[in-house]
Amino acid sequence: MGTLGSALEVRQIKSAGNLIAEVEGDIEDVDGVLRITRIRLRYRLRIPCGSREKVERVLEHYAENCPAYQSVKGCIECSSEADILEEQAAEQP
Repeated sequence: MGTLGSALEVRQIKSAGNLIAEVEGDIEDVDGVLRITRIRLRYRLRIPCGSREKVERVLEHYAENCPAYQSVKGCIECSSEADILEEQAAEQP
């Protein structure tokens, strides 16, 4: 899934099937012209046990290299949040 998925994969955190994005936005009349004024992203991630710190760092920094975000920052208010489900460690026999 784009820049975020690639950033996770580079860190050996599988994104396919484990990363879902929900996006919603607001369209408002600005001086007689309809404009997208806000975009909200909510990520749902299922991650391996022990990888939370890596994932949180990725979430803090991936937008710096995201072409979509870099294209709209300063023009459209963007926010994101993540629901992270960390898998439990397998029990040792």
